[in-house]
Amino acid sequence: MQTERILLRRWREEDAPALFRYASDPDVGPRAGWPPHKSVEESLHIIRTVFNNPETWAIVLKETGEPIGAMGYFIKTTSNIAIGDNDCEVGYWVAKLYWNQGICTEALNLMIDYCLNVKHYDNIWADHFIGNPASGRVMQKCGFVDTGLVNRCSQLLGGDKDMVKIYKLELI
Repeated sequence: MQTERILLRRWREEDAPALFRYASDPDVGPRAGWPPHKSVEESLHIIRTVFNNPETWAIVLKETGEPIGAMGYFIKTTSNIAIGDNDCEVGYWVAKLYWNQGICTEALNLMIDYCLNVKHYDNIWADHFIGNPASGRVMQKCGFVDTGLVNRCSQLLGGDKDMVKIYKLELI
């Protein structure tokens, strides 16, 4: 999956230094519900465990070939929110250096296309911490609407105290 600027591909073990460079930033992980990485070894462990599945991709900047973020989806059993049996929840993050450049919007549009036209999910959901409205703007640009629902997500860092806003892709 690709656009002119980015491609989505599987994570590789050799991506660990780049992942650490961006995932160690204290402004990135907590906004998405995970703690900053503390070492390249930890990033490698995340690639081998958390990212080693058919639902998670690296967001790669074509110009450099470097992974600068992650994009993926969750099914009912792994979702942060209550979704249907044939629904998914999308999630993403991108390195701070690349914020406000439309990269998450491009990656999310690729994921939406994949989830609808390859996986044939009935509905696509997303959520973001209320304190991270930029993520909500990405969702809105891609056709998601605010459901008016909020939730706590105890499996996310900060999810016991901070609420997430829940969005749903408006299908035509």
